[in-house]
Amino acid sequence: MKFAIYAQNYKPHYHKIVNKLIKAIKKNGGMIAFEAEFYQLLKENHVLTEDFSVFSTYDDLDETTHFFISIGGDGTMLRAANFVKNKNIPLVGVNTGRLGFLANVQESAIDFLIPLLFTNQFTLSRRTLLKVDNPTVDVTNFKVNFALNEITLARKNTTSMITIDTYIDNEFLATYWADGIIISTPTGSTGYNLSCGEPIIAPNSNCLVITPIAPHNLTTRPLIISDRSKIRMKVESREQQFLLSMDSDTATISTAEEIEISLSNHTVNLVEFPSVTFVKTLRNKLLWGEDKRN
Repeated sequence: MKFAIYAQNYKPHYHKIVNKLIKAIKKNGGMIAFEAEFYQLLKENHVLTEDFSVFSTYDDLDETTHFFISIGGDGTMLRAANFVKNKNIPLVGVNTGRLGFLANVQESAIDFLIPLLFTNQFTLSRRTLLKVDNPTVDVTNFKVNFALNEITLARKNTTSMITIDTYIDNEFLATYWADGIIISTPTGSTGYNLSCGEPIIAPNSNCLVITPIAPHNLTTRPLIISDRSKIRMKVESREQQFLLSMDSDTATISTAEEIEISLSNHTVNLVEFPSVTFVKTLRNKLLWGEDKRN
């Protein structure tokens, strides 16, 4: 069984995490490949005592790779998703960030949880993705060319609100007067969407949520729609440009462009262990039930 291991950078406490992963995987007869840049950082910081194979891109990962381990926070998991794309390699997130809804394996649990991968004591949580359909919008400028969490349109270089004409399946929905708008997947409902005070959605829900950012319309509310819907938006602003974000990457787009959003043709699979389910993560991370009456 082969494991690909990735992190965006190196921090001193990664030394212990990496060595725990290597020990747990090799003890169970697994093989390891590191992402090339991360591997170089580990070498420079004298973390590794032996040589390992490396990979650099999506094309370097083949059917012999059984799991992709991401070390970091949820942002690193989003980058990891771009490595596996449509290869259906399950993602395992080792959390070194703060909340960690996606990367939910804590360092203290590595010795216990990683061996479960060898005995199939886990489930796969299928996560939907969003894409921009416009052929005139150059998505190659984005490091991640799809969104696991959300696609966001937001104002640029102005404190004035923007207006966003929004259509669902070519039917006019509304004109939003706001700082921007978020189109979120169920996975992304615990991200930017949650920060805007909007609903948390279970990962297996076949829906999307449209969330205006600081809307000026007092009656405006978030809207949950089918994830089979196609969304089209046209921005008007005092500036001639606005910001388009796909998860953590952002590009400047002309207001002459309409943005068309739909479900991606592929999904990603996140590993879920019996002791670290979505419901348990919500309860633990958001401190639900942390009341003296309970």
